[in-house]
Amino acid sequence: MQLNSCPVCDSGSTTLIKEVGRYCYYQCRICDVIFISTDVLARMDQGLPLIEYKENYWQEELYSARERSWGSSLARVAELFLYARLPIKKFVDIGSGPGYLLDAISYQLPSSSQVFYASELFPPPDNNCTPNANYHRGSFLDFDFIFDAGCCVEVIEHITPSMFKKMMKELATKSKPNSIYIFNTGLVEYIKNEDISYLDPLVRGHVMGWSIKALRHLLMPIGFSILPIPGKTWAFLAEFKPNHNFKQPLQDRIWQPLPENASILKDKRNGDIMYILGLESARAYS
Repeated sequence: MQLNSCPVCDSGSTTLIKEVGRYCYYQCRICDVIFISTDVLARMDQGLPLIEYKENYWQEELYSARERSWGSSLARVAELFLYARLPIKKFVDIGSGPGYLLDAISYQLPSSSQVFYASELFPPPDNNCTPNANYHRGSFLDFDFIFDAGCCVEVIEHITPSMFKKMMKELATKSKPNSIYIFNTGLVEYIKNEDISYLDPLVRGHVMGWSIKALRHLLMPIGFSILPIPGKTWAFLAEFKPNHNFKQPLQDRIWQPLPENASILKDKRNGDIMYILGLESARAYS
């Protein structure tokens, strides 16, 4: 591979789009993905991260993690339950950080807390993590069950294509046909049109800006169908080996949710707030 050829589709047709200090970001003209220079990606693949996800990083990140978990991430979870075409009995938050999303879900959906789990490979110090028993410090592979659904919030912009592909191959082994996952990350359209500062190597540790084309190129061979979410340039769905034959547009799924999934969002103790949040979140940008 030539220096700064595309790390996803191997095209040599790339262009420089931003420099941050001594770091350069390029975009592939074929699959649209944005990536930090390939020598940096290669070093990361060799175990030399751009930033260390240790105490200093988490001191900066904990506030944002809590804010997302009690706000936008709850909305992503709620709408996913309406999109899903299989009953969700086991849900995993991949790369959960301190696990605050588990706390938020347990508060909003106390009747279904046994459905939700979380994993984090590089957790912050214990005193900053949730005490929730379903929070796991380690890989999601360590769980002894298959997932029906999950979320991955502000993670994949931090990792190389090789790391992401490995993660998704592992996730495939823990999934069944129609398992569905929502990813929250700034896509190329969002980065270029709304927030070019998302490309931040040293403070936020963002090395990739994914496109739907690049995601399909990387993940369809593994068995994942990649679904853009209308109006959302910061999220997408990955559905594993779908065979549900729901032919209508994605946004129509919310009006025909599986009864089992709708009942989880309509909590016996807290009422319909999460169901309403899912509907409104799915409709807000379409």
